[in-house]
Amino acid sequence: MKIVVTGGAGFIGSNLVRAFRGVPGIDEIVILDDLSTGSEENLRDLDARFVHGSILDPAMLDDAFSDAASVVHLAAVPSVPRSLRDPLRSHHANATGTLMVLEAARRHRVGQVILASSSSVYGRNPTLPKREDLRPVPLSPYAVSKLATEAYAIAYASCFDLAVLPFRFFNVFGPGQSAGHAYAAVVPSFVSAALDGRPLTIDGDGEQTRDFTFVGDVAAVIVDAVLRQVSSVDPVNLAFGSRTSVRRLVGELEDVLGRRLDVVHRPPRAGDVRDSQADNGALRALFPGVTRHTLRQGLEATVAWMSTRVPAGR
Repeated sequence: MKIVVTGGAGFIGSNLVRAFRGVPGIDEIVILDDLSTGSEENLRDLDARFVHGSILDPAMLDDAFSDAASVVHLAAVPSVPRSLRDPLRSHHANATGTLMVLEAARRHRVGQVILASSSSVYGRNPTLPKREDLRPVPLSPYAVSKLATEAYAIAYASCFDLAVLPFRFFNVFGPGQSAGHAYAAVVPSFVSAALDGRPLTIDGDGEQTRDFTFVGDVAAVIVDAVLRQVSSVDPVNLAFGSRTSVRRLVGELEDVLGRRLDVVHRPPRAGDVRDSQADNGALRALFPGVTRHTLRQGLEATVAWMSTRVPAGR
């Protein structure tokens, strides 16, 4: 079985490719990535063919998708703040890019396309936990582009009988996640600052909540989905129903490190959702054997990984 991972040089993609290693029945893995947000460092120990190109290039898609059984479409321009700075770039990569991927999958008769959407599509809808049938109220161009991602997938399933599985990711974190840029997610930003002896910066009051999801659990679900060729005409939350405030996240990190951490606050970010928590009923119906890491376990793994990348004494 040949698997293609778009965005495979990124954080989630490279963890997924590692999870595929040694899985019986997986004969070939192809990574398609333009390295705009991914990293060549993430490719160093991956047993996969790397196609350096864009999902907006039909020729690159044809090269990667030929004879593929499944495509896992992770390539995107991530981050709400990045989309506020450049909405068109987010749209082209995330919405148009998804359309290009689906068209290529149709051309090559790919058996299954798994796609990454986002919990950000729920936006201003206040209902908790977030059920997949809630009305989306996206608050940022990024969220709109991810809603388009899953809508195109559903349309292709309906119109062209393409087996799809759109997942809504919730604050995925873990080893391999970069902290060294302005759009870094909260967990790597906090861990990097703590290891470097800098204060942790909280946007707003810190009472906003998130459903933090360990990247290894995300990868395990996707591997299972590929092996069993799971599909769904509706989006599926890929998270486990936890609800952790940013303040509590700081406390958990303090416990992992065994020391107090300095914190500074700045104004809330535009486009951010106040509270996020997944209803995981659909996930558990499709993947009844799914298991998860606790937040503490995930933080311990993240700290261990990042500790090897922060110079001692800094």
